[in-house]
Amino acid sequence: MKFISPKTDFAFKKIFGSAQSKDILIAFLNAMIYSGNSVIQDLEIIDPYSAGDVVDLKDTYLDVKAVLEDRTTVIIEMQLWNVEAFKKRVVYNLCKTYALQLKSGQGYFDLTPVIALTITDFKLFPLTQKVINCFYFQEEIEHFSYQEHELKMVFVELPKFTKSLEDLESAIDKWIYFIKEAPSLEIIPDKMREIPQLEKALNIANQASLSVEELEKIHKQEMFLEDRRGALSLAKKEGREQGREEGREEGREEGREEGREQGREEGRIEGERSLLLRQLERRFGQLTTDLITLIEALNSQNLERLGEAIWDFNTSEDLLKWLQENS
Repeated sequence: MKFISPKTDFAFKKIFGSAQSKDILIAFLNAMIYSGNSVIQDLEIIDPYSAGDVVDLKDTYLDVKAVLEDRTTVIIEMQLWNVEAFKKRVVYNLCKTYALQLKSGQGYFDLTPVIALTITDFKLFPLTQKVINCFYFQEEIEHFSYQEHELKMVFVELPKFTKSLEDLESAIDKWIYFIKEAPSLEIIPDKMREIPQLEKALNIANQASLSVEELEKIHKQEMFLEDRRGALSLAKKEGREQGREEGREEGREEGREEGREQGREEGRIEGERSLLLRQLERRFGQLTTDLITLIEALNSQNLERLGEAIWDFNTSEDLLKWLQENS
């Protein structure tokens, strides 16, 4: 057996956000949010994935969204890169989801709780070694909660989880191990079979159960992620080398630090632009001069947005339209 990585946007939504995945999502959320207790008995997956969506499937910040039987909304995101202002983005999405519940004529009493579950492939809170951290409003001194946890954020940091397959004990351990290590498995381990929903998730993640179109979608996303990982590694290496060189020359001229900072920023932007051009050419073939000119004119913020929207485009015309709207 060979299993796909649940970390990619497409795989995560297929495993946890398909119409037939309700029992999987219930078990997963009970483990991540409620410490393995069976608090959630039923839920509705909003905009579930189906095989026919493979061509038009979009990579969004919110990979899966569900409404629980008590009307609590859960928004779930798998995040691979610690991008600028990421923590603010999580708060924004949480608050936006809460605020957008109200329709015209409804009152505040119609608002229901929202939980943001965020799984990161990087360390987000260096001051603690806890794998799962939960945040909500509470009184500063006596620490009692405000409005019954109306807004709640749960973070799962994969790099902090270091248990081997033999050391897995709880449902929490097994679900996190699945997300982190599924591609390294060759069979469904007995420990995983102890949780029927987890065994079902592994069967969905089995490459043999996927269509050619789905495998192609995953392959493209994995190539993009590998390219981005390589670009980040190269940028760090070049940054260290540049830092050593600059350290030897530091202090020789007034104002030099400002110039170095500007140069580093320009280099980072140029590296991001080059990576995006390679990805777009891999997807659409040789780009026209007009497309390249528009991409080269993008600022840092719009380059980051283009990187997030790259899988939204089905044709080069979609790309051109996006560039014209964001130039």
